Amino acid sequence: MTTTLSNTRRYATLRAEPLTRHIGAEISGIDITQPLDAAQVRDLQQALADHQVIFFRDQPFELDAQKAFGRHFGPLHIHPGAPSPEGHPEILRIHADANSKYIAGENWHSDVSCDAEPPLGSILHLHTVPPQGGDTLFASMYAAYDALSDRLQQYLDGLTATHDGDHVYRGRFKNYGAADTGKVYPRSSHPVVRTHPVTGRKALFVNPGFTTHIDGIPPKESAALLAFLYEHSTQPEFVVRFRWKAHSVAFWDNRCTQHLAVWDYRPAVRSGYRVTIQGDTPR
Repeated sequence: MTTTLSNTRRYATLRAEPLTRHIGAEISGIDITQPLDAAQVRDLQQALADHQVIFFRDQPFELDAQKAFGRHFGPLHIHPGAPSPEGHPEILRIHADANSKYIAGENWHSDVSCDAEPPLGSILHLHTVPPQGGDTLFASMYAAYDALSDRLQQYLDGLTATHDGDHVYRGRFKNYGAADTGKVYPRSSHPVVRTHPVTGRKALFVNPGFTTHIDGIPPKESAALLAFLYEHSTQPEFVVRFRWKAHSVAFWDNRCTQHLAVWDYRPAVRSGYRVTIQGDTPR
């Protein structure tokens, strides 16, 4: 059965305002830059499970506070290639300006899905935003799966796909002093449809950023099927678009969403930091 945001629960320690029928809510009534109690953490966990991506305004994180917030939800992930601010290996800098040749996340993807245990989720804080543009789009992979025909769902449920980090990361960070000659990036095979370990709902788990092919079927069939799934998964009715303001925060569940950062603000600056939470093996 398809679940929509109209029947989600109330929360004791915060307020959640759903943004679309399928995905996204803006959270208020809580200061996530300060230490949280157990009830607040439970409500945030439930809000993430209900809405897949949750947004916060006016949360001026310091790096240590951002890491402390992330650790409420699990151990923090270390990125396989990107350099980190000194003393903060768990932090990924997100920055673009007039000199940028590319930006992080400009294609649809789920973060580091090439890992054997892809991340549970990611928490991005932007301290500097362009005057216009720089939005992030998030798509619900629950909604995308639910909208498929029963026959296609049954076919996909038995398939796996390969996710490879090499074509994404090779040479990408050399401008930041991170040489990767001889480095081996993660490469993993995951179910095309995964079952979320918290909600029990099924979600598509292929993305154009990392997925190279569906295992065990002819290459042309794989390419055609993936092309269909990519287009299907990012239809407007499955997507929420978040407009950033300075010191906004987005916390998304990588197990059931994809996202894309819109690069429409050059030469303006868009800058902040991300922490990512370790996940588990997709089932």
